[in-house]
Amino acid sequence: MNSYSERLYNGIVKENPTFVIMLGLCPTLAVTTSATNGLGMGLTTTIVLALSNMIISLLRKVIPDGVRVPAFIVIVASFVTIAQFLLEGFIPSLYAALGVFIPLIVVNCIILGRAESYASKNGVVLSLMDGIGMGLGFTIGLTSIGIVRELLGAGTIFGMQIMPESFEPVGIFILAPGAFFVLACLIAIQNKVKNKNPNKPANTADKDCAKGCGSCKGCGNGKIFPTGNEK
Repeated sequence: MNSYSERLYNGIVKENPTFVIMLGLCPTLAVTTSATNGLGMGLTTTIVLALSNMIISLLRKVIPDGVRVPAFIVIVASFVTIAQFLLEGFIPSLYAALGVFIPLIVVNCIILGRAESYASKNGVVLSLMDGIGMGLGFTIGLTSIGIVRELLGAGTIFGMQIMPESFEPVGIFILAPGAFFVLACLIAIQNKVKNKNPNKPANTADKDCAKGCGSCKGCGNGKIFPTGNEK
């Protein structure tokens, strides 16, 4: 299935860039000291990713294979420059907080990866939806990490005081080690939710393995064992 909804679901859940395929970890770990920074970085990347996918898909039959990667970088860099100017002009506080990671969106492996693997091979609308889906998945990942780190490291979420005054902030969560710890915990929680019963046999054939391979015609690993009746 390659529908629009499937493209969104793929980016947000099935192939979430942060929690599943683990791409773009440099900005993920660096800018998520607060929920605002995570949301701002995620939305900026989403806009660049969606527009880049759309233009690359439009030009996919025009760009020669030999220069496709440089062409992709030029297209992405154009949108990143526009986004950088807009942030600097209208949201200077966010621009200052994200710093060098805004221009580094140009070489974000999520954007170049989707351009190479999807936008250059599919239609415009599907590529646009793919960019939006992957971007939203990235935004959800960064915002989630930012919320946890800001809550434990400062007692606030989006700058609003959440924890009581008696709460003593855990400063390590604002630092790099805290970013790794929060990312690992959120990935573990996601895997736990997705695999609610990891010990469940792949199929009913696995239940008969204890009886011995002599009476077994197959197993969950796709192996076929002799039953003694073959000629």
